[in-house]
Amino acid sequence: MHKRVANLQDGIIDVAVVKEFYANLYSPEDQSPKQVRVRGYLIKIDANILNTFLETAIVLEEGETLPTYSRFMRMRIDPQEFAARLCIPGRGFVLNVEGHPWKLLRKDLTTLAQTWSVFSYNNLTPTSHTSNLNMDRVRLVYGLVTDMDMNIIALISSQISTIAQSNSSRLGFPALITTLCRARGVTSNSLTYESLSSAINLAYIKNY
Repeated sequence: MHKRVANLQDGIIDVAVVKEFYANLYSPEDQSPKQVRVRGYLIKIDANILNTFLETAIVLEEGETLPTYSRFMRMRIDPQEFAARLCIPGRGFVLNVEGHPWKLLRKDLTTLAQTWSVFSYNNLTPTSHTSNLNMDRVRLVYGLVTDMDMNIIALISSQISTIAQSNSSRLGFPALITTLCRARGVTSNSLTYESLSSAINLAYIKNY
């Protein structure tokens, strides 16, 4: 977790501010809003702004304009390659009615792949559906397991916009949003606070 978020004041999330952030970010005209006003303060969430705020470096190979993972997402990969790297021996994809690879069951993943999948559910592409991985998440977890260079903040920026435009009641990235709002001067006298989630460490992995 980045130092700005890890050092969140009192280790608490301001739920009221996060809800207001998402309510104001919603725009029926703009399917990918990248800025919002919260209590009079302008909060920008485009990838460049967030990378600067979090001091996140984008790693590019010589001669390339995109990180490895962005290029990987444009390639066609044999699903069996994913299964061989992410699943325990003898396990693989669940097939759809047409016989094509459809999803991976979380229980069939290796410990490393399960750990990264939990990380993705909580920190990259939030969802309450965690029993299996669709193809988009399979690619993401594969990229994490194989240590590909990514522009993670671009993914987070896109996810925040997607959450704002959806009917989901899930408040994604609450610690980041609380930190962003406080850094821009947003204050709150609300009593609707929550504690930061537990770190995904060795103890967490053993328990879950």
